[in-house]
Amino acid sequence: MKRFDVFNGDADGLCALHQLRLENPASATLVTGTKRDNALLGRVAAKAGDEVTALDLALPGNRDALLALLARGVRVRYVDHHEPGEIPRHPLLDMLIDTDAEVCTSVLVDRLLGGAHRAWAVVGAYGDNLHATASRLAATIDPPQGALARWRALGECLNYNAYGLREQDLIFHPAVLYRAMAGCATPDEFISTQPHQDKLARARQADFGRAASVRAQCDSAGATLRVLPDADWARRVFGSFANHLAADDPHRAHAVAAKRPDGSFLLSLRVPPGAGIGAHEILVRFGGGGRQLAAGVDRLSQARLAEFGETLRRSFATPVHG
Repeated sequence: MKRFDVFNGDADGLCALHQLRLENPASATLVTGTKRDNALLGRVAAKAGDEVTALDLALPGNRDALLALLARGVRVRYVDHHEPGEIPRHPLLDMLIDTDAEVCTSVLVDRLLGGAHRAWAVVGAYGDNLHATASRLAATIDPPQGALARWRALGECLNYNAYGLREQDLIFHPAVLYRAMAGCATPDEFISTQPHQDKLARARQADFGRAASVRAQCDSAGATLRVLPDADWARRVFGSFANHLAADDPHRAHAVAAKRPDGSFLLSLRVPPGAGIGAHEILVRFGGGGRQLAAGVDRLSQARLAEFGETLRRSFATPVHG
């Protein structure tokens, strides 16, 4: 029997898998990639009797591959928090999906494990821009002095690393980060013994500086839209920068687009809690998807970006106060 660990390459996917393997160590083939490289189950060459663990992968882009694995006799454990559409039922499928706006996959794994490695769930929640959730979880484990600031920085850096159009856009391949994390029982052990956090923090700071210098095309009372240029740094930072804007100004919606070499755009949208419309609800109209507070589009034409800008302005004419 072979095992395959298939996971989104962002902070949430990394921390979800790390918790599972700290609790249940097992050798497995890793299948991962950039954050937007989400349809990963199609790459899994599993056979009857094999086992697949799938984490933080939106179901719509993986449904056909999942059904094919199940039809071949592969046992699949699937944990995710994105809008799933129709959920398959199969005796070989163990699926946990929860789309509540205050959870991510790391939090769901923490729930499954009874909080056994909760510090890593806190890192994953911070990386997924769920600061209130991260704080609530951390309050149950009495973290060391200064730990929350360190864990938040780590989560944000891990998440920043996952954005990019191609794997060569990334500072580290997610599989490299996972293997470095695998020997570390706690986030502080990883921060103090591995070089990755420092390098990511420096790169992130430099990319944020470039992004902050780009003037917003839309800067209204209820929403902002920034369009970054055709550059590796822009495609690497656009999603993480959207999280930063949302955390810094939580009563407005924030969208950040980055131009692709072919002239189309990547797009990330963050919506305030309590908004009358969700990020997924908006971006599904533009060929994207995600969840209530955060969603994205992998390819958007110039014309459709302009249409999105109008939709953003209409949908968030005033700030959301909660």
